[in-house]
Amino acid sequence: MQKEVLLDSKTTAHLIVDAAAEKKAANILMLDVRELTTLTDYFVICEGASERQINAINDGILEELKKKHNIYVYHKEGTPESGWILLDYGHVLVHIFSPERRAYYRLEELWQDAPTVMKML
Repeated sequence: MQKEVLLDSKTTAHLIVDAAAEKKAANILMLDVRELTTLTDYFVICEGASERQINAINDGILEELKKKHNIYVYHKEGTPESGWILLDYGHVLVHIFSPERRAYYRLEELWQDAPTVMKML
């Protein structure tokens, strides 16, 4: 059994952004929520145009972090069919949405006081 590599939360969040971008995720946003909650340090929010793309983004993030960096997801929720997947990496929470679900949940509005670390359209 391989030991998990411990990277700081910001580095992990950037790896997730890169993996999502590699799978052509749209509207990628990284928020620094450290001053607003003890739940996590960063949110990475992105969207896929279809169930297939949401699944590809999910798989790309999971594979990139596990295979190249030996970082494992603690918990996963949701499905491509539901239009939302949550990946919990402890200090980084990843939300992969369909455009409709992203508009419905409005996480950017709910966490509007969080500084934006990066935004990729």
